[in-house]
Amino acid sequence: MIFDLRIYTLHPGRLPAWLKMYEQYGHPTQVKHCGEPVFYATSEVGTLNQVVHVWKYKSQADREKRRNALMKDPAFQDYLRRSAEMGAHLTQESRILKSTAFSPL
Repeated sequence: MIFDLRIYTLHPGRLPAWLKMYEQYGHPTQVKHCGEPVFYATSEVGTLNQVVHVWKYKSQADREKRRNALMKDPAFQDYLRRSAEMGAHLTQESRILKSTAFSPL
């Protein structure tokens, strides 16, 4: 099992509008291809204006297969266009994490 950790930092004041747009246009298609996220949250203390989400996959090959299908989906391309037009993102971090033998997940 691997986990895809993503941390997006948005411009101040743009988080609510971006979340609404993602929920409507991005999330349904992402769930269709990648399954439900393990975790999807916003920061409340510390570095603000961040969206943190974690997706799980059986393997790196499983992740690549699912994400390739996601990126080919016209509905997700529409979401990416809308997101780019909104210009809400400042930075993005992506990490692939491997679960330890004693991890509950």
